[in-house]
Amino acid sequence: MKITLTAILPKSSRTKAEATDRLLTDYVARTARYLSCVSQAFDTEAALLDWLDQQPGRVRAYAILLDSRGQQFTSEEFAARLGRLRDDGTQRLVLGIGPADGWSARARERADLLFSLGRLTLPHQLARVVLAEQVYRAATILVGHPYHSGH
Repeated sequence: MKITLTAILPKSSRTKAEATDRLLTDYVARTARYLSCVSQAFDTEAALLDWLDQQPGRVRAYAILLDSRGQQFTSEEFAARLGRLRDDGTQRLVLGIGPADGWSARARERADLLFSLGRLTLPHQLARVVLAEQVYRAATILVGHPYHSGH
């Protein structure tokens, strides 16, 4: 299964020197030891949705979009969900952080799952790091690595 962490980040709001960029890169690299994982930013929601629907594979890419109205999981539950998707033959999993004003109805309808990191509002760059860390944590849970100690 290939995982792509995506975010809607207009070019004007992107920087190269932020500590969050280094953390994101680190967690993506760590995850790639266990599952294929990359990160990609898009200027607009439309660009992400177009890209999503053009992903190759026998079935369409499975889209998990972060949304404050989405389902919340413990780290173990999130890992179990990713494990089921992997075991069920999902080829491409896309996790998306939406635009500042939230996902459109079209995007929410396209989502296979709406997922919430919690009730807090986080800046996009920090949400990307938290999501990347949780994907890494899920990967380590699935392989029994001691990174996750259950708390």
